Amino acid sequence: MLLNFDTIQAMSDFLASAYPRLASRIPRLRLAELPTPIDTVTLRTASGEHDISIKRDDLTGRLYGGNKVRKLEYLLHKAQRRDSRHIATFGTVASNHALATTLYARSLGCECTCFLSHQTKTASATKALNLHLKMNTHIVPYGGDRKNRVATLREHLTGQRVFLIPPGGSNWLGAVGFVNAGLELAAQIDAGDIGIPDRLYVANGTMATAVGIALGLALARLPTQVQAVQVTESFVSSPQSMQRLLAKTAFALHQLDASVPIDLADRANYQFRTGFLGEGYAKTNDATERAIAVARDKLGVNLEATYTGKAMAALLQDLDENRDERENVLFWNTYNSRPLAADIGRPANTDKLPEAFLRYFD
Repeated sequence: MLLNFDTIQAMSDFLASAYPRLASRIPRLRLAELPTPIDTVTLRTASGEHDISIKRDDLTGRLYGGNKVRKLEYLLHKAQRRDSRHIATFGTVASNHALATTLYARSLGCECTCFLSHQTKTASATKALNLHLKMNTHIVPYGGDRKNRVATLREHLTGQRVFLIPPGGSNWLGAVGFVNAGLELAAQIDAGDIGIPDRLYVANGTMATAVGIALGLALARLPTQVQAVQVTESFVSSPQSMQRLLAKTAFALHQLDASVPIDLADRANYQFRTGFLGEGYAKTNDATERAIAVARDKLGVNLEATYTGKAMAALLQDLDENRDERENVLFWNTYNSRPLAADIGRPANTDKLPEAFLRYFD
């Protein structure tokens, strides 16, 4: 029997299958191709052989992959309900979230403004700026103290009908995209795609990804511990702020659907992992570079130094330190692997590029 598109999409909404009332109250757009597959690879290291499962969220959407798409399904649907034709968000110059938001907002016929802050100069920063220029993103330099940031927002948003998405798409509604993802993983386990992981490793930036996965797994009553590997400074991610987002998300779910356990936040099994950030956001180190090389050469996965390389570094360190244990581990790949056409060199026209960002092309 051939399945039509709507049927296939309905089969991919694991939240709706488990909690139809809840899903009806927080609808989503269909931007991602779900479920994303899981690969299992045997890794041979000095500590022995290890089977590593890889959740391929690099393939979430054809337009742009990575973890941001799951969040945008809910956030952009809310923008549509409010009849907003102008989307604004935040990020660093090389922000995958800013790129994904712009790409999907444009696909829905919306304008997009990105408030971008400086970061370490990388090739990905140059590529991201080129893409924004090609998509006619309204690029605004963003930084300084609170007074300067508020003044910037007022200058560019006052009097406009704008839907504002937080950095990383990370609020309770964005986290719902990964509650759905945690239930998706549970369904794949039930189907026999993989065994129950003992530990799940994921890059922890603005925290909604790790929060949502932990809550989704708790809803599915799975014992897997989420290793939330810190990749941003403490003013962005910390154990305290992660607990607040987790509690707020769980509370919102229960308020929307009383069948969601009231103690869901207490059931979430996660560990906030530090020690892999190195010298700061988007700055690499030996452990990160080793992890990227191992992933590329032995696991067939392309990672990067800002997020996923650091999460993989945590996984490899644990394998080395727990060499006598044979646990099931899963790596959640949040990095986009869809090809994007953008020159790395100086763009043809910099008229719309703020002067402050020309440094990334030097």
